[in-house]
Amino acid sequence: MLSVAEAESIVFNLVRPFDGDGDVETLELLSAFGRILAAPVKGSLDFPHWDNSAMDGYAVRYEDVKDCSAEKPKVLEIVEEIPAGKPPQVAIAGGETARILTGSMMPAGADTVVIQEETKREGNKVEILAAPPLKGNFVRRQGEFYRAGDELLPAGIALGAPDIAVLASAQCVRVPVYRRPRVAIFSTGDELTVPGEPLQPGHLIDSNSYALAALAAAAGGEPLMMGIVPDDPKVLKDAIARAILSADIVISTGGVSVGDYDYVERILSELGGAIHIKSVAVKPGKPLTVATFTAAGDTTEYQRKILYFGLPGNPVSALVSFWRFVQPALRKMAGFAAGWQPVFLSAQTRQDLRSGGRRETYLWGQIQLVDGGYEFDLAGGSHSSGNLINLAQTSGLAVLPVGEKFIPAGEVVRVMQVGLAIGS
Repeated sequence: MLSVAEAESIVFNLVRPFDGDGDVETLELLSAFGRILAAPVKGSLDFPHWDNSAMDGYAVRYEDVKDCSAEKPKVLEIVEEIPAGKPPQVAIAGGETARILTGSMMPAGADTVVIQEETKREGNKVEILAAPPLKGNFVRRQGEFYRAGDELLPAGIALGAPDIAVLASAQCVRVPVYRRPRVAIFSTGDELTVPGEPLQPGHLIDSNSYALAALAAAAGGEPLMMGIVPDDPKVLKDAIARAILSADIVISTGGVSVGDYDYVERILSELGGAIHIKSVAVKPGKPLTVATFTAAGDTTEYQRKILYFGLPGNPVSALVSFWRFVQPALRKMAGFAAGWQPVFLSAQTRQDLRSGGRRETYLWGQIQLVDGGYEFDLAGGSHSSGNLINLAQTSGLAVLPVGEKFIPAGEVVRVMQVGLAIGS
């Protein structure tokens, strides 16, 4: 049985990030939201595109107004008004100014903006009541924020709303992104029922497939739902074979322990899979099978490996195993240059935390940001691997290392951030 650190190292080293031409697609800008940028992007325009005003006011020559004050105002002649979107038509000479609005182009000859609040206008004349603190005040210079030809955005980032805005401003309307890793998902067991169907005595509703599909999509994957597979070795073998041919990552739940109907490990070997992990000293989630298959038709020097994760059937064990091992592997494969690893925080626990001490234990609850520091609020009720109900709204997993049986309330504990954003 491997330690969590050993299992993590094996899984992460098995993952080869997307980096080839076959893994890249070019999308229209709006379709690229949330996708991973596959190549650095360079813009062809300076930003700002031209000198413009940062405020409503008057475009002036600094030399004309540098010594004025409320007691000695400078009177200038208004020779033009420049609304946003209209190019200036007149160059500013000595003793002249132009009425200018925020975002409007600066006229030739002017080098400074005096804000409206420090002026007094009468007809086509304006009094400047205060000297600008410096030449160029309230002027945004062309290329001040970005120079055309420089790198605009680096590869390996998830494109959020600000990134889409940056790309739009640079007129990058089509961008190269990595395709989403295909994630085949199925649950095993004769006892499982699809949600919405009548529940027979002794049966369970398959919640795992739905939770894992949601998590896979959130991590950047494309879920391929393969349904429920019965405890029949031949049917299971056919299902795994089909999944391997259609996906980059395969996730199954159930059938990986030591029960009479746990066939997954044997079938993986029969199909030519290389098994790297069979169990991990973690609670919940001890029975974890990790295997790899060589992608069909891949003859490149670094052959892509299809990852197979056989997760436990208990709902909490399945989700914790995904958060701990599958999610970072999926994000790494998807092309994240950074930020794919699990995130751990130090938080003060509000409740006593207990474990058996023999395996690294994960207790679920919520992380709260309180007075600038993190606190961990343990979910109430049983922390059984079969109790899916109190897993709702989980945002953190408190980690009790091997040998640590008790952490009292008020102590600082290491917490893995998962699920929802941290509230306050």
